[in-house]
Amino acid sequence: MTIRRATEQDAQVLAELVQLAIRDIGYQLTGERTEAEVIAQLERFCMEEGNRFSKELYLVKEDGHHIAGMILCYHGRDAERLYHPIIEHLVRVQGVREVRIDQEADEDEYYIDALAVLPGYQGRGYGRQLLRAAEQHAAEQGHHKIALNVDQDNEKALKLYQHIGYQAEKAITINGRPYWHMSKVL
Repeated sequence: MTIRRATEQDAQVLAELVQLAIRDIGYQLTGERTEAEVIAQLERFCMEEGNRFSKELYLVKEDGHHIAGMILCYHGRDAERLYHPIIEHLVRVQGVREVRIDQEADEDEYYIDALAVLPGYQGRGYGRQLLRAAEQHAAEQGHHKIALNVDQDNEKALKLYQHIGYQAEKAITINGRPYWHMSKVL
């Protein structure tokens, strides 16, 4: 049971985990219509460098030789640069001149974009371990604040985040749904 950086070989599982975490936002950010198409596009994004789903932004939790979960993080000051390739993709596939996506991260924080554990591995504390690893990684890079967004209807996740020190700062809207933007001082 280890936590490590993601590799190219992890792309398919990472795409599945991201879709598990972001649900309807996956359709918005890929421009695809079916879950299989969304996952395929997320996998392509994962293999490409310089976007918000690039493999270099993940930590993965292994159980034995199998990926059980992942956490996807980057600094908020990098968000615009990382979102740009996603917007360019959407302009191409939607055949429009301009696309706007919701700003999820603030510029003064290390941002947790997505966290997911496969259903068969849930309940073992892997989500907490991934959160701790992301916090440690952020602190090692000299960051003093870490943040995430949680669906306001997801009471289980909200309680977990509050229990480990995250506090709701503000309400935001992502893809038309209400989220709490939560942060923690490192």
